[in-house]
Amino acid sequence: MTSKALGPGGIAVITGAASGFGLEASRIAARQGMRVVMADVQADALEAATAEVRGLGAQVLPFRLDVSKAAEVDALGAATLGAFGVPTFVFNNAGVGGGGLIWEHSARDWEWVIGVNVMGVAHGVRVFTPVMLEAARADPAWRGHIVNTASMAGLLNAPNMGVYNASKHAVVSLSETLYQDLSLVTDQVRAHVLCPYFVPTGIHRSERNRPGALADPGARPTRSQIVAQAMSDRAVTRGKVSAAQVAQFVFDAMQAERFYIYSHPGSLAGVQVRLEDVTAGRNPSDPFAARAGLREELQQALRDAAP
Repeated sequence: MTSKALGPGGIAVITGAASGFGLEASRIAARQGMRVVMADVQADALEAATAEVRGLGAQVLPFRLDVSKAAEVDALGAATLGAFGVPTFVFNNAGVGGGGLIWEHSARDWEWVIGVNVMGVAHGVRVFTPVMLEAARADPAWRGHIVNTASMAGLLNAPNMGVYNASKHAVVSLSETLYQDLSLVTDQVRAHVLCPYFVPTGIHRSERNRPGALADPGARPTRSQIVAQAMSDRAVTRGKVSAAQVAQFVFDAMQAERFYIYSHPGSLAGVQVRLEDVTAGRNPSDPFAARAGLREELQQALRDAAP
């Protein structure tokens, strides 16, 4: 049975709501009778997504924002409280990709990816957690959930994905700390972290939403960045688990009060090897060991091909 927090009367705030996990979560929230705040950086996609979710019968507040900007997330919080009230489900989901050898990321690459993937989550936690705690204190029956989108890249460290790996490890750490901190002060607000593997969401086309101020005018992508983009395109578009399935996993995990949410549990074998490396003091193992030929393919592409 769906809890009150996630059913009729519930209020969802979802970033990255115009596509991928965010749009699918918006659809589920609407079908469950929730009011939905749909936030996204891409205005045209947000308009279309809002119309669709309203068509499911939901009250929807669209909000165009860049989650890396503190003031814009502050404004999202104020708009949510003004329109609907305190959210019972906050999905800090907006994210962007980025690949290439770690020393080849520009300062603007770091600023963009960390700004969206890490600070976007941090701002969501900063803005919404206090009002959720206030609602919990005022009503012993009130329940709320905060879900942060990380990645399996937050639990592993595949090569040629440095800036993305670093950002998603930060989200896992932030989320685990949020879980522990909330447990000190309440049993009514729960934290969760989503760690998907390769799922067709459009994240491999993140550059379409990169702000002009953080572009590198005249810069040409390096060989490693071209290779990373090609591998990401292939892996994401061939994903067998859908964004709709992952969004349902999120709702199932909230209902079960389960912190870690995985799209591909089989990939945890690599996480186990990494943890054993850490505890045994071993040098890092090959994260591609279970995928025959992938490391050799990447090595050849980076060592043998001309820039």
